[in-house]
Amino acid sequence: MVDYNPNVVLVDKDDDYTVVGTRPRRHDSLDKVTGHATYGADIHPPGLLYGKVLRSPHAHANIKSIDTSQAKALPGVKAVVTSADLPSLESRIADLGEGAAANIIFLSNNCLAGDKVLYKGHPVAAVSATEDIIAEEAISLIKVEYEVLTPVLDAREAMKPGAPILHQKFNPADADDKEPTNVASRIEYSFGDIDQGFKQAEVIIERETHTLAVHQGYIEPHTATVHWDAEGGITVWSSSQGHFMVRDMTATILGISVSKVRAIPMEIGGGFGGKTIVYLEPVAALLSRESNNHPVKLTMNRTEVFESTGPTSGSHITVKLGATRDGRLVAADTRLIFEAGAYPGSPVGAATRCVLAPYDIPNGYIEGFDVVVNIPKSAAYRAPGSPAAAFAMETAIDELCQKLGMDPLDFRLLNGAKEGTRQVTGPVFPRIGFNETVQAAKDHPHYQTKLEGPNRGRGVASGFWFNAGGQASATAIVNPDGTVSLVEGSPDIGGTRTVVAMQLAEVLGIPVENVKPQVGDTDSIGFTSVTGGSSVAYKTGYACYEAAIDIKTQMVERAAKIWEVSAENVEYSKGGIIQHTSDPNLKMSFAELAARLNATGGPIQGSATVSPRSPGGALATHIVDVEVDPETGKVTILRYTAVQDAGKAIHPTYVEGQIQGGVVQGIGWALNEEYFYNPDGRMMNASFLDYRMPTALDLPMIDTVIVEVPNPGHPFGIRGVGEVPICPPLPALNNAISAAIGLRLDELPMTPPKVLAAINNGGN
Repeated sequence: MVDYNPNVVLVDKDDDYTVVGTRPRRHDSLDKVTGHATYGADIHPPGLLYGKVLRSPHAHANIKSIDTSQAKALPGVKAVVTSADLPSLESRIADLGEGAAANIIFLSNNCLAGDKVLYKGHPVAAVSATEDIIAEEAISLIKVEYEVLTPVLDAREAMKPGAPILHQKFNPADADDKEPTNVASRIEYSFGDIDQGFKQAEVIIERETHTLAVHQGYIEPHTATVHWDAEGGITVWSSSQGHFMVRDMTATILGISVSKVRAIPMEIGGGFGGKTIVYLEPVAALLSRESNNHPVKLTMNRTEVFESTGPTSGSHITVKLGATRDGRLVAADTRLIFEAGAYPGSPVGAATRCVLAPYDIPNGYIEGFDVVVNIPKSAAYRAPGSPAAAFAMETAIDELCQKLGMDPLDFRLLNGAKEGTRQVTGPVFPRIGFNETVQAAKDHPHYQTKLEGPNRGRGVASGFWFNAGGQASATAIVNPDGTVSLVEGSPDIGGTRTVVAMQLAEVLGIPVENVKPQVGDTDSIGFTSVTGGSSVAYKTGYACYEAAIDIKTQMVERAAKIWEVSAENVEYSKGGIIQHTSDPNLKMSFAELAARLNATGGPIQGSATVSPRSPGGALATHIVDVEVDPETGKVTILRYTAVQDAGKAIHPTYVEGQIQGGVVQGIGWALNEEYFYNPDGRMMNASFLDYRMPTALDLPMIDTVIVEVPNPGHPFGIRGVGEVPICPPLPALNNAISAAIGLRLDELPMTPPKVLAAINNGGN
């Protein structure tokens, strides 16, 4: 147990918790640090075959023919599959149980291309063989005839008349001729009177910002091992952010019942949203079926991860803001264009919900476009959509503050959303902690310390993420030795086993070390939605809370039975003590009663399935100091402080770690990271050598301040913390660089050549 206090700002009086708010060692720590933890690629069932995927060398092409005869004839090859081996699916929108609708043909075609390839790296065929090197040779023997088409890589170009069309399915609703378009969908929100709002404005600014696709950068590549047995049952071992998602998507793509698929979660080497979709599982299943029911393993190399899995979207956002001279926001007009990749589904919807959310704006308009282009289908990446939206909005806020001559934190205190504020998108905020984070940032020694020296600048920015709820299940069994075996359904990415076990332990009044948590497979625990959106501590923690309440109720009833008294006269006290309300001689500890359960009626099991709907929004405010080298354009981060409302920090160390990790990823997005494509749609930096992620040498210590404004939608006041810390770094660094050089960049990443060009050219 760590014996220091977290840097926490308590808004309410702290509750008298014994487990919640402490820093116990995580339950899986020894396995992780000793290498005993089992990850997806560590599975080797008997008879295992090895698979490889043939991927398109073109970003946009029709498939005219596929000849697999030479590959099938190669000794050691057991099966070759293409999309022709997948069932014919209806072009319908289906809800796969994860709260998001998806076109199942698009899901299928992203695993194995149909009659067209839509990005360089698009899977075309796959083979299984007795050895990895044989499978590698076999895919080189598959002959594919392509009709190469012109790719379109930028959403603005894709929206123009005459642009190459990826799909014939999309037509603008208001078009007379109904010609196909690359605009998959359009979103619109309006609140108040936008024209009247700008008439009231005395200061108006308008900015346009651009971001490029970036990758989540998880250490572990995608991998899946699948066994399709002779009776038609499928067992999947893979690393994902949701094995129920794996089950449901795999079953849907293969056209079979979900009851036929058992998905077993392995440890996961990072995801950050990028492992919330299947790529390999349905393909490995096909290969297993066609290989006389041998299990088949498919594992991507790093280039395949970059070229064939979802980065986050590139974006093009326009923000127009109007304010009065005293700094009151009166109008906001935003237009967001997001690149979905080859198939619809960019996070533009989430971006529209987040872009104006931190502020109380009486007149607002938001328009969003989901546009397909010839790069891999986008996937979620930490607060998907919100970082790009924050980059646009928060840099516009900074410029507005400069014109007003107003301190940017004072501006936020004046205009910040609070309980009762109606968002432009419609919902009214419950209790949130935005102004508390701003005030904590203003009071912090970092902001109070004057920044001195040439070519130095300080930037501040805020960010919002609405947080996700979802379904979750948990089962807890009381063991005779007083421990509790807990099974829950959320894959553990950031220590969530321990966090949900802490909530159960708090309710039961037992040490968290006495809880033995594990993640159950899809046949062992009830449905649990994907690990994403900062939902697990909230929803699965809620399920564990309810399971613990179930246990408490049963323990009281069992004690009453043993003592032959009414359960109404027995209470469950703090510290796990069960006692009679008036007879002090009738008293047992949790462990003492647990030892008697089997002999007095059998074991006690608590269970719960929940779907909580009030996750509470998360808000953060960051401060960063930078120094810019005027001769090279290199940006050095001198100091960074992140302030965030966590609702209630269940495990402060994990909260601090989530904040620090999000900040570092935001720094990479802001300063270094980008997908760099040539005109033909080939990614030119598809390795960690060329894709520049920040290292420890690039970073200062990330200071954190946890603000606790309890979320009324959770018994412990939890708000998800993993998403929002990636949002403020993008604009905060832009604002700091602007302060340092007196010029503002409008495109990420702000690499040394771009910064130097801005200095030399006097601006954009």
